[in-house]
Amino acid sequence: MIEHIRTNNVQRFTGFGELYDESRPTAPAEVIKILSSYLGRQPQTVVDVGCGTGLSSFLWLNDAASIIGVEPSDDMRAVALAKWEAMQRPANLQFVKALSHELELPAASTDIVTCSQSFHWMEPQSTLREFARVLRPGGVFAAYDCDWPPVVDSDIEQQYMKLTTLGHQLAVELEVEQEQAYKWNKEEHLSQIQASGLFRYAREIVFHNWEPCTADRYVKLALSQGSLQTALKLGAKELEAEAASFREIVEKAFAGEEKSILFGYRMRLGITK
Repeated sequence: MIEHIRTNNVQRFTGFGELYDESRPTAPAEVIKILSSYLGRQPQTVVDVGCGTGLSSFLWLNDAASIIGVEPSDDMRAVALAKWEAMQRPANLQFVKALSHELELPAASTDIVTCSQSFHWMEPQSTLREFARVLRPGGVFAAYDCDWPPVVDSDIEQQYMKLTTLGHQLAVELEVEQEQAYKWNKEEHLSQIQASGLFRYAREIVFHNWEPCTADRYVKLALSQGSLQTALKLGAKELEAEAASFREIVEKAFAGEEKSILFGYRMRLGITK
């Protein structure tokens, strides 16, 4: 059953790597500051699991001797590799295909393991066992996620929620049950870390980051949600009309200007024994 879920979760991200990369937020520098502080030094090795298009992997280029981006989706990883090529293949960064519970890395070889917007797609306990195996004593695991929608305007945010809720409903209705992805509850990340018994300390940290945003990007942020993409791929015409209406509302509110939007983050971390 778990293997079936893992397969569906990987396949969920097929076909919209470019859209995801151009709209989703780059991981903020606060991640480096927080995790390096808990580690007590600059990390030698960082493993970024479920790294997608690399938005959370490239972050570490100047702050870790070795970065390994782990991504099972060929589409997502292809985008990351194209960016890596465009940057003249930085030697301290590599992208590999693997699953979270089978990293194929030596034991006690890693200082920091991160999951940016991805831990909820992984079976938590088998994943945490693997993370604890590859982390050195005193190593840090951190799962961090955005709150949706990003802060900009109450009317826009209400329409964003209306659109994404409809996308989720249609995806559930249209997709064959055996092909549906499964998402573990983000609110249980901390309790999963604590329940594993693998970490001597665990806590939640809340922080935020302001980013510039155009109307086009804000619309694409909504469209980059997996449930919307699933529904659209399954031919949800009602959703296409709702997305077009949402674009009109956003473009009118932005009026051709760039706005600052606020991404709120919630990080759940554990430090190994």
